[in-house]
Amino acid sequence: MLNAKGIPFSPPWQISDTGKPAEPKATELNARAAVARFAQLPIIIAEDDLVSRTLISNLMAKWGFKAVVTQDGHEAMKALRAEPGPALAILDWMMPGMDGVQVCRRIRERNKMVYLIMLTSRGTKENIVEALHAGADDYLIKPFDKNELLARIQVGFRILDLYVALAARVKQLEQATAEIDELKFRIPL
Repeated sequence: MLNAKGIPFSPPWQISDTGKPAEPKATELNARAAVARFAQLPIIIAEDDLVSRTLISNLMAKWGFKAVVTQDGHEAMKALRAEPGPALAILDWMMPGMDGVQVCRRIRERNKMVYLIMLTSRGTKENIVEALHAGADDYLIKPFDKNELLARIQVGFRILDLYVALAARVKQLEQATAEIDELKFRIPL
């Protein structure tokens, strides 16, 4: 930040006890670092409320994520089916047609790797348990803190990254097993 004379300075609330600019708090995440590896993986946003949908999609754009914005559960399912690989979805619970819990159940029936974050105003323990039993991986209550949402998205992408690595390793092991089986018939016992 520059003062009136163009000289760099830090406001008093950003200066630590040592007189140096303060480090960002742990809750003030660097969105660019979070997006660096995962910017191309899609985030499906399913939200019927225009204000919430706009807020969330603006945050995704600001953070550099590739967002696919939908207005209800049917559009969300269509968008999730269209994605060839793993994806992350932020679902509202209460939507017309198909609600977020129904989307979770249908995605889990298809065995597609999607990290599902339920973002809703329903905050009772019973609601949380119902959504998690339906297949949600995470649950965030509105109104939400943007840094908490970003942190949960990061967790989701780490899980998806582990899934992709594990799937690749399983494929390698299957190929190695097939080669071993083939060699068994060639080697005399």
